[in-house]
Amino acid sequence: MTEQLVASTKPRRLDSLDVLRGLTVVGMIIANASAGLYYDQQVHVFPLVLHSHWDGLTFADIVFPGFLTMMGVSIPLALGIGRSGQGMAPGDAGRIGWRVARLLLLGFILSNIYWFADFSSGAWRLFGVLQRIGLCYGAAAVLFLKCRPRTRLILAAALLALYWPLTMIPTLDGVPTNLWLRGENFVGSVDRILLGAGNHIYVPGPEGYDPEGLLGTLPAIAQALIGVAIGDYLARHRERASWRPLALIGAAMIAAGAAWSFAFPVIKDIWSSSFVLVTSGITIVALGLLHLWLDGRGDGEVDGAGRLLKRFAIVFGANAIAAYTLHEVTSGMIDWALIMLPYHWAVGALGEGLAALLPVALYIGFIWLCMNYFLRRGWIFKI
Repeated sequence: MTEQLVASTKPRRLDSLDVLRGLTVVGMIIANASAGLYYDQQVHVFPLVLHSHWDGLTFADIVFPGFLTMMGVSIPLALGIGRSGQGMAPGDAGRIGWRVARLLLLGFILSNIYWFADFSSGAWRLFGVLQRIGLCYGAAAVLFLKCRPRTRLILAAALLALYWPLTMIPTLDGVPTNLWLRGENFVGSVDRILLGAGNHIYVPGPEGYDPEGLLGTLPAIAQALIGVAIGDYLARHRERASWRPLALIGAAMIAAGAAWSFAFPVIKDIWSSSFVLVTSGITIVALGLLHLWLDGRGDGEVDGAGRLLKRFAIVFGANAIAAYTLHEVTSGMIDWALIMLPYHWAVGALGEGLAALLPVALYIGFIWLCMNYFLRRGWIFKI
């Protein structure tokens, strides 16, 4: 009886969610491949496709938090809205815990591919993208099952509000505290102390830190809980007009985050609270517009451009972790002479910025072909 009730409260999948999740995966590949061209090939790329050096926001900075937000959106749709705040059923803890463990293990492997090839380097990294996804998923899934919607929103607000003073506590290693300077904050000092004075973090050195580090996971959990609230709303309000509240909520969050940024700057690398609000707002606005376009008029009524977008993006969205994993394993392909040929042919006519997008597009095409093959075979890899 319980399983039948849960199944009856699970709405069908949203094309808009799968499309936007797929687009964020594509965005991550664009950002990482462009960074490879910039740092390894000394190719000048558009600044928007590179991460901000510290404070500020670019296209590259939006995609990972967008994925986290949508991971939260998918939780009520996957677990069933009737289970919100009802507690954990037998087996829930094991299923959630095992998924978190798989994400942590896969993330550690991907973060340390080169270290596994040469242990003598000693430069392994504990944290990473999939590790943060795993921790945020585990926390958000448990809180969805154990807490009511209002309680979850209060907790998310508290995490964002309290994270601000936490970042301004004097550092543990004597580095001056200044949120506007890279690495000079309490959050970074915890990573430096915890992980051997910077030898096992992404940005090494006396002012180093890890952009997916320990304390930064707290506001990232808040971001996932914001997504849970949006997913709960979408699951309960399937009418076409539901895009308008999403657009208004997203716009309000962007405005609130932008105003807060004058005191607490928008910084991806410490996942500042203003960064959470701005990026969550952008994601929610985009989801609302896609919801109107792709979900609002019923099955079979999407226009040609919408069908083309779905055909491209859902291939990535349906196998998001597999696409990201394949990208991490094959990222060196962007340096291949064959893939760089279109750049050299077109740079004189298009300029470096536009020409640099051509090898990135070829690489994305390779990932798409692999994911499309998996999807056609019915291979959905669930980590």
